[in-house]
Amino acid sequence: MTDVFWRAHEGLPREAPGSEATTRLLLTLAGALPPEPAVLDVGAGTGSASVLLARLTGGRVTAVDRHEPFLARLAERARAAGVADRVEARHASMDDLPIAPGSVDLLWAEGSAYLIGVDHALELWRPLLAPGGRIVLTEAEWLSPDPAPGARAFWDAGYPAMRTTAENVAAFARAGWTVQAVYVLPDSDWDAYYEPLAARIDELRREGVSDDDLAPVGEEITVRADHGADYGYTGYVLTPRLSRAGRSTR
Repeated sequence: MTDVFWRAHEGLPREAPGSEATTRLLLTLAGALPPEPAVLDVGAGTGSASVLLARLTGGRVTAVDRHEPFLARLAERARAAGVADRVEARHASMDDLPIAPGSVDLLWAEGSAYLIGVDHALELWRPLLAPGGRIVLTEAEWLSPDPAPGARAFWDAGYPAMRTTAENVAAFARAGWTVQAVYVLPDSDWDAYYEPLAARIDELRREGVSDDDLAPVGEEITVRADHGADYGYTGYVLTPRLSRAGRSTR
């Protein structure tokens, strides 16, 4: 990540496609939780989901990210929302989480699992779930069986393992997960991410940052405008499939 990338992303309301409406919907699709659930938000960014989850669930949220400025902004958001006593920001890697096994009622990962590959993420995170726990994540996916070369080139460079929805559903089932819900995020959720980013890029251009340095930061916006029908983000609610003995199958 370049210095220009971090400058462009500083202060953005969110770091992936999504919205409050989608977070609320996915939480509803996740089903009933304990009265004060233990929630883990992995790759929490600046806390767009963390703070809302604390408000909606009444539980305690551990929000994990590796970028300290994001965690500082997350803490500010929690204080402003009056939930600072129930949101803990932790600096940690998503593949080495400082969380006790069997302690998480709801693991949340909006637009972050791809960083280590969704299959690997689910394998690592499954032991963290308490009995009855579930995972909610959003994942970049191909929506077309034959995406345009421009879309394919962009995503292959950053996420060559990206699959279609059908391929992900099948892969999750093979790995011992029950796919409880599937929801393709609307275009408005992409606008909620890209419009502030585009405005910030324009601001940096006015400050004298060159177009050559800004082009890689804004490339994803251009690709989305040209090829948005070929791919999207999909929300999943996943629960570990149990054996007849009542234990997780993996």
